[in-house]
Amino acid sequence: MSSFLLYGASGYTGELITRLATQSGLTPILAGRNAQKIAPLATELGLEYCIFTLDDTAAIDEALADVPVVLNCAGPFSQTAKLIVAGCLRTNTHYLDITGEVAVFEAIAAQNFPAQTAGIMLLPGVGFDVVPSDCLAAHLKARLPTATQLTLAFQALGRISRGTATTMVEAQGKGGLVRRSGVLTSVPAAWKTRMIDFGQGAVTAVTIPWGDVSTAFYSTAIPNIEVYAAFPASIRMGMVATRYLSGLLSLPPVQNLQKRLIQNQLPGPTDTERTQGKSLLWGEVADDSGKTAASRLQCPEGYTLTAMTAVEIVSRVLAGQFLPGFQTPSLVYGADFILDFEGVVREDLD
Repeated sequence: MSSFLLYGASGYTGELITRLATQSGLTPILAGRNAQKIAPLATELGLEYCIFTLDDTAAIDEALADVPVVLNCAGPFSQTAKLIVAGCLRTNTHYLDITGEVAVFEAIAAQNFPAQTAGIMLLPGVGFDVVPSDCLAAHLKARLPTATQLTLAFQALGRISRGTATTMVEAQGKGGLVRRSGVLTSVPAAWKTRMIDFGQGAVTAVTIPWGDVSTAFYSTAIPNIEVYAAFPASIRMGMVATRYLSGLLSLPPVQNLQKRLIQNQLPGPTDTERTQGKSLLWGEVADDSGKTAASRLQCPEGYTLTAMTAVEIVSRVLAGQFLPGFQTPSLVYGADFILDFEGVVREDLD
């Protein structure tokens, strides 16, 4: 079977995945809330489509009833994942998404037992969030099995989509997250700063509440995890400022204004920008005796990589390659999964 349901197909990343899926011989059934956005893409590619909102339980169940897997590309996932996962549990449908939201990972992880009982896999984060970093974390754990501290970092060389920007707006003012002694712990935004060499010279990076703060714990059992990202000075300063403006930034009028401004921007990087862009990752583990190991990854641009990894994982699930319950990419497909993709290079630094 080559058919699966793709919810959120009209979004920037959803369309990228749709086009790559059809080029790869898959036949996604396109789904979303707005027929005016979904229908033209479906017609162009000769695909089926269905329109429903996620407050319609019967419509969700009907859409999922005849497909083995759903790929959720409709963010913010804090508003969509719970409802689609519930439908998957009712209809015994495998669930995938491209989230990077820690709260979403944790909420889906809490559904591990029901998913195991239903015999389905719940695998959030099948894109740039968090496939390359999760595979890097698992690789580092294998290099130093005694590790008790994991530090991950990335540098995305390219523009972000409107969907990503909207998710960032909703998260601003909520501070950061790290994992300490196995527990998710709130910290201020841009809590720590350090210099990291992704392979092109050291740059300044700050802590962010990236999805691996959640998923890497399940993948590696390492109890202390921090994730960094390299940003220009202006963005780092803005992140620090959110510590003092969280109340203002959380007000609905302020959020709505920012979202309207985002909608006036281009949907995302152009094809040329994606072709020329790259994503760089770095990771380090340490144990209580002082032993360390570090590695780097060079990958295609983030949205391009998301389409590549999402389509490959859909193909594998359709082929029966899955594990029931809540999973992470490396738990199911191994630390070397990321090396299957063109343009990915891994380097061990010591």
